[in-house]
Amino acid sequence: MRLLAGTEIAVAAALLIPRVSGRSAGASLSALSLGLLGLYARSPAMHDGIRPTDEGIAVAKDVWLLGIGAALILDDMGL
Repeated sequence: MRLLAGTEIAVAAALLIPRVSGRSAGASLSALSLGLLGLYARSPAMHDGIRPTDEGIAVAKDVWLLGIGAALILDDMGL
């Protein structure tokens, strides 16, 4: 959990630094999101099938981070 928190802080800092490319920021945000969604998938108390339980709602919303990361990558590529 400490590693995940440290990674989250590092990604947030990278998103705020103007010299970091959109591709790098998007890739790191996507990787963080996939890690969080993996945690969600491996924790049966967080979901009932695919639907999140009350405990899993806070983590299930991280799918938006994956979309934002993909958008940053595609924007940097000019697509």
